[in-house]
Amino acid sequence: MNPRQLAFTTLRSIQKGAFADVAVDQALHQFDLNSLDRRLFTELVYGTVRRQRTLNELIDQFAKKKDQPPDLRLILQLGLYQLRYLDQIPESAAVDTTVELAKKNKLSGLTGVVNGILRQYLRSQLILHSDPLKLPDDAIEQLGMLHSYPDWIVQVWFDQFGREDTAKLCEWMNQPPRIDLHINTLKTTLEQVESAIPGSQQIPTVPNALRLPNNPGAIQNLPGYSEGWWIVQDSSAQLVSYLVDPQPGEIVADACAAPGGKTMHLAELMQDQGTVWAIDKTPSRLKKLQQNLDRLNLTSIQILTRDSRNVPDLKGKCDRVLVDAPCSGLGTLNRHADARWRQTPESTIELAQIQQEILSEAASWVKPQGILVYSTCTLNPIENEAVIEKFLAQNQNWTIERSTQPVLISLTSQQGWIKVLPHCHNMDGFFMVRLKKI
Repeated sequence: MNPRQLAFTTLRSIQKGAFADVAVDQALHQFDLNSLDRRLFTELVYGTVRRQRTLNELIDQFAKKKDQPPDLRLILQLGLYQLRYLDQIPESAAVDTTVELAKKNKLSGLTGVVNGILRQYLRSQLILHSDPLKLPDDAIEQLGMLHSYPDWIVQVWFDQFGREDTAKLCEWMNQPPRIDLHINTLKTTLEQVESAIPGSQQIPTVPNALRLPNNPGAIQNLPGYSEGWWIVQDSSAQLVSYLVDPQPGEIVADACAAPGGKTMHLAELMQDQGTVWAIDKTPSRLKKLQQNLDRLNLTSIQILTRDSRNVPDLKGKCDRVLVDAPCSGLGTLNRHADARWRQTPESTIELAQIQQEILSEAASWVKPQGILVYSTCTLNPIENEAVIEKFLAQNQNWTIERSTQPVLISLTSQQGWIKVLPHCHNMDGFFMVRLKKI
């Protein structure tokens, strides 16, 4: 299967509502591509999905008719993506293969349009000696169009970080994601795994974290996978468990546990002594947790299939509770190419309500003097600061407690919460805060 043709059919299914990562996985399982073709295919799909606003703007700019059939628009997006973002593909090859793609997909009568628009883009570059993309005057629209985000996401970041940092954040989120491992110190050492995986590097700011080289291949084929030496977990997600700081012998609950990276890290920090309640309402997602438990051979974790907004059995029984709440994921948009187009301002308001309900219920599980950690992988104050401020206003017997963990001190704000910013810290965007019951 030609990687460009496969990218086109995959983009078609995403356009009809399929999740990008699911559609890519299905395509890769169905067709046996060599490693170069796999890389090109995934780059084309994820890149075109990420950059669709910019690509559509270019098509509208150069096309005589604004109303193309959906298949033609997809083919033009694929061609322009290669010309604009992929230096390793010669311009002539990008144009010729895109024209061929149109022929193959019953658009022979429109090959002149495809050829014309792509060559017009290249001519404009030569004539202008700069980017031919015409940008609006408004700062928010400019950033949104240039970096391909909905205006509302740009506005959320702009209001917090200003123009320069928002531009850097937009750029960072358009890069392919890196893969980090958390080392299971009950089974091995960081040094042992680093020497076993060529090209991997320690992350100096996070204990027992290792970053894999680009294109590491199938994860399950890496050394130490079957031995349970490590789990895949971004560095910033690893920081959350250090903020919880569970101790051996304690009773700890992870209120939104699946797929289980933080649950397992908590158990490991407790030396696998005590009890970690892994609670989630989705059985299919807990299945993945169970598989990893078997691989890492952790015995302190108890799985509970329940909606965390109603678990009265745990009332007053936990030393520490983690609420890693379901969120809009605006801190991990590089990992989920289509998330920026799926989320809306309305969906984040609905999420904030769910977050509030989970936090309120989970707080009732904590013993006096116990700890509650709230975290999300979003950079949206409605789901972060506002949720905490409302919780504290309604619960006078709780207070923010600053972490004394060396790894977290420099990330802690004046207010006591922690924000990990991808373009500053080179890891996923996260918000986390530690609360103590008085």
